[in-house]
Amino acid sequence: MYKDLKDKVVVITGAASGIGAAIVDRLAKEKCKIVINYFKEKKVAEEMVKIIKNKKGDAIAVYGDVGNEKDIKNLMAEGIKAFGEVDIWINNAGHETPYPTHEMPLEAWESVINTNLTGVFLGAREALRHFIETNKKGNIINISSVHEVIPWPRFAHYAASKGGVKLLTQTIAMEYAEKGIRINSIAPGAIDTPINADKFADPEQRDSVEGLIPMGYIGSAHEVANVAAWLASSEASYVTGTSIMVDGGMTLYPSFKDNG
Repeated sequence: MYKDLKDKVVVITGAASGIGAAIVDRLAKEKCKIVINYFKEKKVAEEMVKIIKNKKGDAIAVYGDVGNEKDIKNLMAEGIKAFGEVDIWINNAGHETPYPTHEMPLEAWESVINTNLTGVFLGAREALRHFIETNKKGNIINISSVHEVIPWPRFAHYAASKGGVKLLTQTIAMEYAEKGIRINSIAPGAIDTPINADKFADPEQRDSVEGLIPMGYIGSAHEVANVAAWLASSEASYVTGTSIMVDGGMTLYPSFKDNG
């Protein structure tokens, strides 16, 4: 669909499952060259590489903890070593662990913030350094969440991290716009991914969540990936510093829907 994406080199963090895997699949169809970052899912990531290569595409799998500065530097280095360049960096890795805030261990807070916010900073910083060194009008996409604007009890660390991603995205987008570097975020709502599988398998919980969505259904990871492909392409050449909600209307105050 987006001819300009052919042969673009894309680094995707947390790419071996869920939304990350869907973005890999979508950009592989655009004939991008893909650096698939994984943390625990080595076999899955290697199988993804094999599938892409069998379809005449190109990809590599690279281990890395996104909250670790050395791992992020290695991720960039491996992308350049394999493909000679990096054009697009997608910060997707993230996780969550529910706790009542007064019971939340510091370790749980630090773990989520380290992956979801520090990891985005480290990835964006590494990409910016490369783009500036090579005088490239590069592209950074951060995967945020509707919880960058919607409070989420028992997930204070997650909401704080995503609120941070929102302002980090806006700040660096303003800072580097004059260099032609575009930085945006995508904020998914309720999406069918492995992390949500148990919850959405329960009909009562699924109905409850769908009741919060004006469009009336839980989205797919590929619906998020389609937005990522558009943002990565030149079709979005005048878009920077924005957060695109992919949420079926969840952020539209759905409780007011029938009060007109």
